[in-house]
Amino acid sequence: MAQGSSQPARRAGAHRVVVIVDENSNPFELGCATEVFGLRRPEVGRELYDFRLCSPEPSVVMRDGFFTLTGVTGLEAADAADTLIVPNRPDVAVPRRPAVLDAVRRAHARGARLLGFCSGAFTLAEAGVLDGRRAAVHWQWADSFRARFPAVRLEPDVLFVDDGDVLTAAGSAAALDLGLHVVRRDHGAEVANSVSRRLVFAAHRDGGQRQFVERPVPDLPDESLAPVLAWAQERLDAPLTVADLAARAAVSPATLHRRFRRQLGTTPLAWLTGERLTLACRLIEQGESRFAVVARLSGLGTAANLRALMRRGTGITPSAYRRRFGPGTG
Repeated sequence: MAQGSSQPARRAGAHRVVVIVDENSNPFELGCATEVFGLRRPEVGRELYDFRLCSPEPSVVMRDGFFTLTGVTGLEAADAADTLIVPNRPDVAVPRRPAVLDAVRRAHARGARLLGFCSGAFTLAEAGVLDGRRAAVHWQWADSFRARFPAVRLEPDVLFVDDGDVLTAAGSAAALDLGLHVVRRDHGAEVANSVSRRLVFAAHRDGGQRQFVERPVPDLPDESLAPVLAWAQERLDAPLTVADLAARAAVSPATLHRRFRRQLGTTPLAWLTGERLTLACRLIEQGESRFAVVARLSGLGTAANLRALMRRGTGITPSAYRRRFGPGTG
């Protein structure tokens, strides 16, 4: 499978995302990166990223010899990356080649953002850029990772970890969660929602959600949370409480809490707050400049509460969010 040796010239001002592909890399995570960062987005009205692949060799055999990429640009492309996605591999005991680790270290030293999907956390840790920092890894490899890299602050039961300029996703599907999180961080909630709709994927799963959620066959056919979630999403501006959600689902608050934990890996209150925060971000992006109105329409109550939750959820204040993602800033 040929990537093609001629790549388009870099668009002026575009944020460049570069993926290092190494021997035995997983095709799924490469596909996730391509889907999120590599496709043109005419529905958004602008190109979001300049996307490249690179490799230590011009020909790369993917996992288990499924197919081969040819005509791949050399590792020098990593030196121009604003965001560098590091390679993963199913055999985490095999170390990465020194040239790849050196490319990761150079990118980190000059301030590039680093992303590791699934076992990509092992690549980041081998390069030494995770020492003393938080990271996520697939639950299957948590013990092995902790034993090999004790200096890393592993969070073994979350979907992904955003530690500023180094971000890690726990498993294959969590790569999509982390990718959409990065799009949301770079371009706002409205653009991230547009990308997720095209992917037909959940617009927002918080990184702190559990990786592995037991989903036993329910005793009753009506235990799905979908109806109550849809009902609540249409009423986020109302003073909804967990008790209201439980009443709508015709269960006790304790039962609702157990179902949220079992089916979504989070609590009803955390889900409700996350949905309201996403709505608040979208209102700001659409031009609502009165933060008291944003807080009221999103169900967050007061402008002070909006400020506190936005700082916790996005890392910036509502005013900074408006400057970054408001009308006319795309």
